[in-house]
This record gives sequence, structure tokens and C-alpha cells, in this order.
Amino acid sequence: MPKRTMQGTVVSDKADKTVTVRVERRIMHPVYKKFITRSKKFAAHDAENRCKEGDSVRIRECAPISKSKTYEVVYEDPTRA
Repeated sequence: MPKRTMQGTVVSDKADKTVTVRVERRIMHPVYKKFITRSKKFAAHDAENRCKEGDSVRIRECAPISKSKTYEVVYEDPTRA
């Protein structure tokens, strides 16, 4: 089964090897038919402490690392375009 991936923004990098990523999605209101932005924060494993606050990152589902960490940061290769 494929692992879920999401795009988000790092909102906290205070913890060691952990970043908090806010993922936003747009949904349509069922009655008013207006698009609403919903967001959720996920704790993601950042083994090399590369991410800083404000970075745009991609996170991927993984086996549980701790009580709250079930995602990991996916590093894109900048040389590959």
C-alpha cells in the first residue's frame, strides 16, 4: 500500500530531530459552497535537523517513531531536476 505524502510548512523546529509541520487543505462548505482553508499540525521526524522554521517540506507516512511521530521529512535531491 502506498504511503501518504503531504506538503506543508515548518512551524516549529525546537525539538531535537523533530519538526512540527502545518498542512493546509481547501474544502468546500456543504451549504454555502465557499472554499475554506483547514489546517492540521503533524510532528515529523527530521533525523539530520536540516529543516528550519518557515521551510516548505514534504512529509511521508512511516512506522510510529514515538507516541506522536508517525511521519518523516522527505528530502528532495536538489541536483535532480
